Amino acid sequence: MFITMLSLFSFSGMDLDTGSLNVPYADKITHFIFYSGFAFLGVLCFRERTNGVLNINRTIRIVVITAIVYGIIIEILQYTVTTDRMAEFGDVLANILGTFAGIGLIRWGFSKKNPLKWKF
Repeated sequence: MFITMLSLFSFSGMDLDTGSLNVPYADKITHFIFYSGFAFLGVLCFRERTNGVLNINRTIRIVVITAIVYGIIIEILQYTVTTDRMAEFGDVLANILGTFAGIGLIRWGFSKKNPLKWKF
């Protein structure tokens, strides 16, 4: 819900003073970070909601597909519904890369050395 609101909300007319800070590709970095969190938390949420019934590989597939489809739908909505937001292929690419980074964090953080107890 948080990502949806930020993706579709209009910031035009708001005084968002960024000062002298000018980060190139800041929007792409933001997309990457949000979708990394989306994927990481999505896997953990699925684990909790299903009580570990789904194995980790199936859960990861579901979260990856959901995140990618969701990111594409948000970009389509930005193009069709909003008047001052732009749909960009670069945003979709940053979303996909962020999703895989989040999955990489799950795999790395809960590797064989520190396994995530999948079944309760």
